[in-house]
Amino acid sequence: MLPLELLARSADLPWLPTATPGKSLKLLCCLEDDRGFVELLRMEPGVRMPLHRHTGEIHAYNLSGSRQLCTGEIVGPGDYVYEPAGNTDSWQAVGAEPMVAFIVVMGAVEFLGADGAVLSTASADSMRRQYTTRDADNPVLK
Repeated sequence: MLPLELLARSADLPWLPTATPGKSLKLLCCLEDDRGFVELLRMEPGVRMPLHRHTGEIHAYNLSGSRQLCTGEIVGPGDYVYEPAGNTDSWQAVGAEPMVAFIVVMGAVEFLGADGAVLSTASADSMRRQYTTRDADNPVLK
């Protein structure tokens, strides 16, 4: 049997809105020592993921809806995307239904300005701090 802190019942967690309208998430796990985090990401059709760079590997599995990568490929339900450390990209949720993806983030995500300057960073520690006050009942945030 898994210890309670290793089990996240995603159906019981609320979708937490982010600063980007139409983008919300369920934070499933924050790895120790700021090594990364695991989330369910939901984006309404038309919402754009801004330019960002990954400091570690990303594993993303689309559960529903679709997204169009900055390279033009469409990622749909059942598709898997691997992004190596250092990858810089942007993408947009497309189609008629919200895009939901299971995402494992190793390291952090650096959101970039048009000049390449880091505007903000999402890491396990920053995600934990940001969402602890918004979802105090979530055991993975403690």
